[in-house]
Amino acid sequence: MQTPNSGILAGMSRVQLQAMLTQAQAALIELQMGKKGVSFSYTQGDGTRSVSYQPTSIADVSALIMQIQRALGIGGRRRRVRFRY
Repeated sequence: MQTPNSGILAGMSRVQLQAMLTQAQAALIELQMGKKGVSFSYTQGDGTRSVSYQPTSIADVSALIMQIQRALGIGGRRRRVRFRY
């Protein structure tokens, strides 16, 4: 299991992680609403150009969001509730 000080998020400041979390959450919303394109074409004076992006899944973006949240110390598992009589 990765800790906040290991993996691809190691060495990032809290501000950077929070900015990345905001971007990932916005991307997830757009992906779920079907607003993210994968391939684009346009024509310029000297010919046609195209740009393609690697498609991603909702599961991939959700996993990234959870990883960033763990690094920030939010959204983790809660302790078991114990009742005392």
